Amino acid sequence: MDQLKLTQMKTYINKLTSSTQNYGDQTLIRFLIARSMDPNKAAKMFVSWRKWRSSFVPLGVVPDSEVVDELEAKKIYLQGLSKDGCPVMVVKANRHYQAKDQPQFKKFVVHLLDKAIASGFKGKEIGNEKIIAVLDLDQLGYKNVDARGFITGFQFLQAYYPERLQKCYILNMPWFFVSVWKMISRFLEKATLEKIVIVSNEDEKKQFVKEVGEDVLPEEFGGHANLVLLQDVVLQPLED
Repeated sequence: MDQLKLTQMKTYINKLTSSTQNYGDQTLIRFLIARSMDPNKAAKMFVSWRKWRSSFVPLGVVPDSEVVDELEAKKIYLQGLSKDGCPVMVVKANRHYQAKDQPQFKKFVVHLLDKAIASGFKGKEIGNEKIIAVLDLDQLGYKNVDARGFITGFQFLQAYYPERLQKCYILNMPWFFVSVWKMISRFLEKATLEKIVIVSNEDEKKQFVKEVGEDVLPEEFGGHANLVLLQDVVLQPLED
């Protein structure tokens, strides 16, 4: 990692009237990587993120009470850590319906991403933790198709959670969703698309299980774990 570029980024951030004193180098490096190691662009992205975070998540977290409708769908699961130590999040897309309350849905995206990432903290946040997402499209119906929801989720990842996604596996994609996915893909950055794997045959499924680990995947995916609802996961308090 180029220490000079990191120093330059900090200088640019200070000029933009923000501060990095509460953030370690690993956090800043994520923004540098997301902006192709351009210190100026990374600084602007960081400052924009700070402003968004303070306005959208003023309490620091989005509590369950603010996303009750989305949690009741029981569509998100947190499975523990992969073989490489990344939190594994499973999305059951057939339990999702286009949100009537878009502001709540956006809060839910932040809620699930924050909690998934935090489940990977080992005592305290380092700043470079990443998650693995598994999007299960099994038994997906037309009523569950929500291109806007997919795009919102990925755009939040790109804009506000740079370099937090280790990999995203898409399982059981039905034929009718292929055209929808092509449309969604147009809204994704190249770096994001490179982290997405569409599992479409047995060899790819075996590789998926090997990479993630049988201990955290449910039987239906080739593992031997039970699915654990997002709201049933209790996080340990961070060390001071």
